[in-house]
Amino acid sequence: MRRIGRMLGIAAPVIAAAFFVVMSSRALPAKVASHFGRDGAANGYMWHHTYVYFMLAFVVLLPLFLNFVASAVARLPDTMINIPNRGYWLAPERRGLAVDRLRRQMQIFSAMLVVFLCFVHWEVVRANQSMPPTLDNGRFMLGLGLFMAALIVWIVALRRQFRLPAA
Repeated sequence: MRRIGRMLGIAAPVIAAAFFVVMSSRALPAKVASHFGRDGAANGYMWHHTYVYFMLAFVVLLPLFLNFVASAVARLPDTMINIPNRGYWLAPERRGLAVDRLRRQMQIFSAMLVVFLCFVHWEVVRANQSMPPTLDNGRFMLGLGLFMAALIVWIVALRRQFRLPAA
């Protein structure tokens, strides 16, 4: 039952993101402004179908790959797993718990990444609605800053998962 819950936790955001990318991409022109300079002006373009496949690859394959790697940790030797207090957490009686914690944290990171990638896609869609296509750098930097702040919180939470218990 836990395995089904874990799979749903991975699949649900990925499926939602893929649906969002496909549906919102309908608003994009045949030639999509996909890269923008410091001033927000478009300086790189892709054909519509290439852009959609590119974004789908990122929002689907990247999170799935990250979760595959997290699942593979269970089969790795202890020397290849770098976590705080490795000797304690990878002792045979706690190894399963440690691997579960790593998987859960990777699920959270994958979901954060999917949300950020959808935000980036949405900003590209919005930028392509203006003539000439222009990215709102202020809003993009705000989104990037929020993602970085969430990443810092995630790293702190990950490290806390592997503290030594109070004696």
